[in-house]
Amino acid sequence: MSGLYIHCPFCASKCYYCDFYSEVEAYHLMDAFVDAVTVEAQLHRGMAVETVYLGGGTPSLLGPQRLEKLMRSLADILNLGHISEATIEVNPESASIEVLHAALTSGLRRISIGVQSLSDRELQGIGRIHTAEQAVAAVSRAKENGFRNVSADLIVGLPGQDWPSLKGSLTVLLDLGVNHLSLYCLSLEPATKLALNQPVDLLSDDRQADLFDKARSLLLKKGFNHYEISNFALEGFECQHNLNYWRGGEYLGLGPAGASHLFGRRYRNRCVLRDYLEDPLGQPEEVEQLGPRNKAAEEAMLRLRLLSEGVASGTLTARYGEDNVCGIIQTLDSLTERELLTKDHSVYRLVPSAVLVSNPIFAALLE
Repeated sequence: MSGLYIHCPFCASKCYYCDFYSEVEAYHLMDAFVDAVTVEAQLHRGMAVETVYLGGGTPSLLGPQRLEKLMRSLADILNLGHISEATIEVNPESASIEVLHAALTSGLRRISIGVQSLSDRELQGIGRIHTAEQAVAAVSRAKENGFRNVSADLIVGLPGQDWPSLKGSLTVLLDLGVNHLSLYCLSLEPATKLALNQPVDLLSDDRQADLFDKARSLLLKKGFNHYEISNFALEGFECQHNLNYWRGGEYLGLGPAGASHLFGRRYRNRCVLRDYLEDPLGQPEEVEQLGPRNKAAEEAMLRLRLLSEGVASGTLTARYGEDNVCGIIQTLDSLTERELLTKDHSVYRLVPSAVLVSNPIFAALLE
């Protein structure tokens, strides 16, 4: 399975916690961006992809005409005839009816809405420019205008957040009928405004974990499956694009900061919009050719993120050969003996208590 990701690097403002690449108020470059993505896509003419994800940044800032032009151009260049899922990320303040209609008519039938919180105090504390009312309206508007696959992002552990506040956000979104929720624990990324100016009411790791556990329990009672470390979905609404990442599939990333993994080669475009516009074909950096042993270790790590599926030793051996996976299986067995993983026949899974502290486990596999 192959996926297509387009990084749209435009934002109306920079949120205090965000370290994703984006440009603020660079609206005058949007037309050139659409043209540059089209040029870059020509390198992969005829490539068949099964999932599409338009992320960023804030793709909804492109507006309806540019959005339609971009998707129409990509459909002319790439093979999009067997798409199983196509997603657009939107922020509440730019999710207009016109943008939603353009997304739907362009084949983007899954929507991911950056809600983050339904507390105005919490939103203001992290530099979000929308209100809770706008977020509720955006979810309602998406549902009313034809989106049947609606996801929302929430951040757990915002400054001053408590369980009544987080529960209130979850309850409203569930009542609105979202069928997928991404719950991201707040992290202080270097050089972000939040890290450089830490508020006094930051939550401890233990308090953050407690909030996440309470949210998880609530969602499980509502019929959601905790299918990946940060992601919950009703049955049939798991994000297929991201599942492809976590299952070790291939993907093409277009745009500045777009990451690709094709034919065992992994690379990323430089995070400079103006350089990209000048030369969309000359941007790859961090190029790495993965050998079978490294590829097997990476796939084992990624598949452990899938809490129900886990990683099967037989699948790894069939794909990469016994010589390349024997050391990985020894590491998995060692982690199982330390009660960080469970083993059911040949399938390894994270234990629930390790879900939020899984980075050392992943690092051990990659070593």
